[in-house]
Amino acid sequence: MIDHETALARCQDLVALAQRMGADAADAVARANSSESVSVRLGDLEAVERSESEEIGLRVFVGMRSASIHTSDFAPEGLKALAERAVEMARHAPEDEYAGLAPEDRHFTGDMPELELADPAEPGPETLREMALATEDAARAVEGVTNSNGAGVSADRSVVALATSTGFARGYEGTGFSLSASMVAGEGGDMQTDYAQRGARFLADLPSAAEIGREAGERTVAKLDPKSMPSEKFPVVFDPRIGGGLIGHLIGAIGGPAIARKSSFMLGHEDDQLFDGGIDIIEEPHRKRGLRSRPFDGEGVACTPRKIIEGGRLTGWLTNVASASQLGLALTGHAGRGGGGAPGISTSNLHLPAGSVSPEQLMSDIEDGLYVTSLFGQGVNMVTGDYSRGATGFRIRNGQIAEPLAEITIAGNLKDMFRALTPANDLEMIRSVNVPTVRIDGMTVAGE
Repeated sequence: MIDHETALARCQDLVALAQRMGADAADAVARANSSESVSVRLGDLEAVERSESEEIGLRVFVGMRSASIHTSDFAPEGLKALAERAVEMARHAPEDEYAGLAPEDRHFTGDMPELELADPAEPGPETLREMALATEDAARAVEGVTNSNGAGVSADRSVVALATSTGFARGYEGTGFSLSASMVAGEGGDMQTDYAQRGARFLADLPSAAEIGREAGERTVAKLDPKSMPSEKFPVVFDPRIGGGLIGHLIGAIGGPAIARKSSFMLGHEDDQLFDGGIDIIEEPHRKRGLRSRPFDGEGVACTPRKIIEGGRLTGWLTNVASASQLGLALTGHAGRGGGGAPGISTSNLHLPAGSVSPEQLMSDIEDGLYVTSLFGQGVNMVTGDYSRGATGFRIRNGQIAEPLAEITIAGNLKDMFRALTPANDLEMIRSVNVPTVRIDGMTVAGE
């Protein structure tokens, strides 16, 4: 796999080629990834896989017309053909007065922050196999587990580089490791399945195989013999593993492109008190070893720490060049970039700070309610904010978690849900979006 310096040189060469072919401006982004994974099931090795990929994408501008194209062919003749095609495509594209490159004065400059994104450790297949077997063994040892869907370990190394005709040229490398297991409990029509998974930048930061395996087994067994519950309004408590999805819906609604298209339920509410006054949502792009840490965004703009929500209020829309231009706003360093196509919106590490009470105290006054541990379905309308998801979890009775539940639906409107959200104090910084246990009163639950 190429390193970030080689990837950056290819990007710079491609931008120069595009300009020689007639582009007024251009940018190129290169990505490379190598991955090794091992999976086991019932104590036997199932698969050992290794993959490598390299891709480079070019975006060119001819006047107010633009086009993008990408390839995995890094050979000089392949890049030349790519530049020729991109410029020809741009000449026939519709005009877009808002698209463009980030101005030079907004580029990330200076020394790269020490983010600790790349682990020098390179575990071999045998080490990964031992970790996977130990994880599955720990899960299968949990009383009540009857079968295994398997356990797996993966090790990834990636490179990203970006160069623009306005003078930006930077790149960096990162690593990622993950450990997971999925178990089965029960027999026949009464079978239940669940999983545990953890990812980290550094291998040493992963929990032990015993911890992940035990969590997978215990979560699965706890779901046996699920019931339903009446259809009415209840307090709903979200497990931290799934609560981050609520923050994800907020981010989708405050992205500049959605606002510019007028396709967000947040339109007209940007000055409202969205959450309780004690709620902040914080972005930390420079967190060491963070799963989404990055020094610059997909357009070369510096990523900076900020509060997305402060005192319950929104601090502004999240923009890239096109949406900032259309809305007349400043760039915020939130451009997201894949191999091809125009930049979208992406955030770095997000978290909702811990509240002041334990999860037990948060639930202590709930006579009857629902503790949600998993969600499914895509019933979220980002234009209206209407929210409806299938759910499984546990009944809350007299402040205590009771019997498991299945085949239920929870519903509400995200604006109302945000206002009613209360966090517990059990925040762990282990995901890309981290939240503690959260409670939302007054949601509609459809069961029996």
